[in-house]
Amino acid sequence: MPQTETMTLDEKLAIACKAAELWQAGDREGYSRVIMTTPLPPYLAKIVKEKVGLDCLLNLGWNLSEVEAEFGSDWLRT
Repeated sequence: MPQTETMTLDEKLAIACKAAELWQAGDREGYSRVIMTTPLPPYLAKIVKEKVGLDCLLNLGWNLSEVEAEFGSDWLRT
C-alpha cells in the first residue's frame, strides 16, 4: 500500500524547524506540542498499535491524518 501524505514535505520541515527552535530555547513542552502536529508515519502507528495497543496510540496525541488516509478510519477504532 503506498504512503499517503496529508502534509507536504515543506510543511513538515517548517514544523520541524519551529520545533528545533523551541528545543534550543529550552521549551521542551512547546517542542513536544509542535512536533506532534506532524503526521505520525503509518508504519510507526502500526507498530505502536501492535505493541502497546490502540488506546495508547490514540492517547499519545500525534496527528494521525496519514494513518487514517493509509489504513482508513475504521483501523483507528478497532
